This record gives sequence, structure tokens and C-alpha cells, in this order.
Amino acid sequence: MAFKKELKTICHLAWPLLVAQITQTLMGVSDTIMAGRYSATDMAAVAIGFGFTLPIIVFLQGITLALPAIISRFNGSKQIDKVANYTQQMVWLALAFSILAVLFGFVFEPIMQYIQMEEDLRRITIDYIHYILYSMPAFALYQVLRNYCEGLSITKPSMLIMGIGLLVNIPANYVLIYGKFGLPEMGGAGCGVATALVFVAMFIATWLYTLKSKKLARYDLYAKLYRPHYQDMMECMKLGLPIAMTILFEVTLFAAVAILLAPFGAIAVASHQVALNFSALMFMIPLSIGMATSIRIGHLLGEQNPEQAKVATKCAFFLGISIAIFTACLTVIGREFIANLYSIDPPVIKLASGLLLLAAMFQFSDAIQVISGTALRGYKDTTAMFYLSFISYWVVGMTIGCVLGLTDWIVPKMAAAGFWIGFICGLSTAAVTLGLRLRYIQKTVIQLDTATT
Repeated sequence: MAFKKELKTICHLAWPLLVAQITQTLMGVSDTIMAGRYSATDMAAVAIGFGFTLPIIVFLQGITLALPAIISRFNGSKQIDKVANYTQQMVWLALAFSILAVLFGFVFEPIMQYIQMEEDLRRITIDYIHYILYSMPAFALYQVLRNYCEGLSITKPSMLIMGIGLLVNIPANYVLIYGKFGLPEMGGAGCGVATALVFVAMFIATWLYTLKSKKLARYDLYAKLYRPHYQDMMECMKLGLPIAMTILFEVTLFAAVAILLAPFGAIAVASHQVALNFSALMFMIPLSIGMATSIRIGHLLGEQNPEQAKVATKCAFFLGISIAIFTACLTVIGREFIANLYSIDPPVIKLASGLLLLAAMFQFSDAIQVISGTALRGYKDTTAMFYLSFISYWVVGMTIGCVLGLTDWIVPKMAAAGFWIGFICGLSTAAVTLGLRLRYIQKTVIQLDTATT
């Protein structure tokens, strides 16, 4: 009965998060397609600019992901008077980092002069980055308010507001890139303006929701202004920084592999991107389950119910692994069809189809490691996750990938396939180590609860 209840609760929390994550991915797709149709130079500028701004966006997002773990526990323990304070402390913290991002916008231009590229490409890239960085305060505030809602087990607004973002993004791209309604043609730089407008729109929509929502009225978020409090901010920082760095490790790992594959030619890189893009889409499912599990665990621990939190974790693993079996089978059976959706080039389709077989194996370990990692967030155990993720992704995964992909030490150079075997090994290591850490933390928390009762 307890298992069935938790399974239903996690599904209820997870499905809006899944829609929100997929919608966020579609925004990036629309930027690439619409800039690419304007010119190859503009598409390249968007890609380069995105590469520069992604670490900043991921860092801000990671810092604010500490909030659900903190306030879900307060909500579960009925300490709702602390919810507003910690949310506002996260606002101060996120704003401080976002202002640093804005200031970086004034100094990065000289850095770009040292990167060899065509002047038109450099100019468009610089403009794109400027627009994105100037919107970071709005993005930071949106992330705080989104995580405030999600930490209180209210996940549907994230889905709806992300939908608003997509509705703003596509027409804004069209108007700004191509210069409609009397506006000048901005090309790829217009994508930066459109993305900035999306961040502002999502912040305003989330702010209005949190201001007017009857569900949130009892938390009095706007009743009092809390001044910055060093200890409370450091508690948020201590929890959020390892989350931000862990996400950065994973993001930079995949970005680095694309660069390392460049000497093997465009076909190898394109095939890698096909497999990676499809895997990223499938990853949204266990990620959403994991985010829901983190919220649920925090709430149950606030209620002093660690046994039920353990049941919730088991439900998440059951759901994540079951879906991974389905998506892996789908990947294997439809690998050629999937590759054809991304490319019309036969060599790319052939190589990508082979990589998608490895991507099918990749999905099992990916589901287990992300659910383990997000569950640890719910237990407010993020420092160990930081170290274990770094070892798994970079020490194990990247080392094996480089040996198999770039050298003849063990087998002839495998190029992209070698790196994908490295991904599987790295994520499998993360799945095992994070799973063992989760089991240890659960046991410790239950023992402490037994000792105090």
C-alpha cells in the first residue's frame, strides 16, 4: 500500500517536470533551426555563444536547486515560517551571482579577440553573449521562484510557464532574426535577445503566480523583506555549490568529447551529436523522476518519516528502470529511423545507428545514477555526490573514453564508439557509487531517527 501511494505521488510530481524539461529542450532546438535557416555563420555564432553562456546558466540553475531540498523539509515539518526566509536568502545569493555574470559581460569581449574566427562570426557571437548575460538576473529570479514552487510540491506551474517561454521564444526569434514589423534584421544575435525576453517573461509569469496563488498564500513569501543573513545564505551555498559543480562536470564532459572527436572529421562529430541529442531527450524522463523524488524525500524527512522516504526512493528506481527498459528497446529497434530523423547523409546514419546501440545501454546506468544523485539532494547530502561524480565522469569515463577513442593501446582507435564505451563505464561507476552512498545515508538517517524515538 505504501509503495503504491509513493509511486502515485512521484508520478504526480514528475510528469509536469518532464513536460517542462522537454519544452526547455525545444527552445534550444528552435534557436538552432531558425538561426541556421538565416545563415551558417549565424547558426555557428549561436552555437559558440551558447557554449560560452551554458556554464553560467547551469551554475545559477545548480545553486538554486538547493532550495527544494531545504524548504520541502520545512514544509514537511510544518515550519512554514522558515520557508519565506530561506527563499529570500536564495534570492540574494542568486542575484549576487547573476550580477557577477552581468559584469562579466563588460570584460569578456577582449578575451574573444584571442580566439581565432572570422570577424562577422566574432561580432555576432559577442552580441549574442551580451544579450544573454544581461538577462541573468531575470533568469536567476525565475529559477528561485520555480524551485520555491517545486520545493512545496507544486510542479504544474513549471510546466505551464515553460510553455509560455516557448510561445515567446519562437515568434521572438522569427521577428528579431529576420527583422519583421519594421525591426532590423539581427540574425543570430536576435536569438540572444529572444532568449533574454524568454527569461524575463518566465520570471514575470512565475512572480505573478507566486504572488496570486491561493496554494502559496500561507507561506507569506512577500509579507516581509528578509535582509541577507550570512549563515542562512552559506547553508544554501553549501548545499547548492556541489549540485552546480556536479551538473557542470556532466555538461562539460559531453562538450569536451565533441571537441576531441574533431580530428576524426565531420561524420564522427555529427554521429556523436545525433546519439547524444537523442540520449539527452531520453534522459529527461529519469531526471524528472529524480527531481520529484528529491522533493518527496525532503517532505517525508521533514515529517520525521525516513522509512517512507526509503520507500519513495524504491518507487523512483522501479519507475526509472522500467522506463529505461522501454526506451532502450525503442532505441535498439528504431535506431536507423532515429538516425534518419537527424541526417540525410548515409555515413552519418550508419555510424549514428551503431552509437545508438551503445546509447541504449547508456540509459540504464544514466537512470540509476541520476535518481541516486537527486535522491541524495533530498537527504541534503551533496558534497559526497560532487566528489563521486567527478571521479566517475572525468577520472573513469573520460580516461577510458580517451584510451579507447584516441589511442591504439588496447584496441585500434575506436573514435566516437570508444568515448561512448567510456560514457557507459563512467555512468555505471556513478550509478554504483552514488547508489551505495544513498544506501549508507538512508541507513544512517533511519538509525538516527530510531535512536531519537
